[in-house]
Amino acid sequence: MIKTDDRPPIDAARWLYLYENDCPAPTAAELPALAAELAEALRHPDPDIRDGAPYVVLRTWIQRDVVDKPLRARLGAVMADRFDDPEIQARTFAPLVLDMIVGRGDFDPAWLAAFRRWFPAEKDLRAYEPGLGWLHAVAHGADLLGAFGLHPEVDPKEMLALAAERLVVPTDELFAQQEDDRLAQGIARTLTRPELSEAEAVGWLDAIETDFAAGRRGVPTVAAHTSNAMRTLRMLYLLADTGVRIDGAPVRPPHAEALKRRLTHVLALTFRGA
Repeated sequence: MIKTDDRPPIDAARWLYLYENDCPAPTAAELPALAAELAEALRHPDPDIRDGAPYVVLRTWIQRDVVDKPLRARLGAVMADRFDDPEIQARTFAPLVLDMIVGRGDFDPAWLAAFRRWFPAEKDLRAYEPGLGWLHAVAHGADLLGAFGLHPEVDPKEMLALAAERLVVPTDELFAQQEDDRLAQGIARTLTRPELSEAEAVGWLDAIETDFAAGRRGVPTVAAHTSNAMRTLRMLYLLADTGVRIDGAPVRPPHAEALKRRLTHVLALTFRGA
């Protein structure tokens, strides 16, 4: 059981008031302490605190540049450290906050390194847990993967390889709350990077093809991680065909046709006729 006795207090009424009043900016003197309280709220085991008004206030303050670049850097370092936290909700909400920061244009190689260690290694893939609320390791990680994948200081090939690594790790947890859609979206966003060659845009699928081929050998049922990967790649095919939304507009990957052909080939390995 998670103990809450020693946690710093969260003034839930204050955050609800700010949320209901369009998130007004605090004074410069108040902001560091309030940002620290928000950071603590976003690891809290109570989902009404963690996933409620504090989350919206922080997102709004980052979007409006109320939380300035130096403070975002400090907040990003806190979130990167949380990938090693013993509590699942702390680990899985860290990428949500980093997504806000990286999406704002900020970057620190240490954040990326921490994310790369955590994302394929996370074993607790529950989407929702009564009492804890939304956890969503894969979905939240997918959002951050897409943010890193679009950032000019990040090699998009690394993010594609990381997505493949996540998809081939065995698990008993079936994606049930659109984790496959969110991961496909993060991959598709990465694939819009113009510097990717055609070979690089499809080469990351080799690891998944190998895993699919191995899964056919004498196994009468489809493994959970294989099912997850199948559904992720199907959604990726759709996004390659119609475009993934970036800044409100659909964008097709430059090598969409080659990607669709490769996806068709890889997915064919999973078909089990009667």
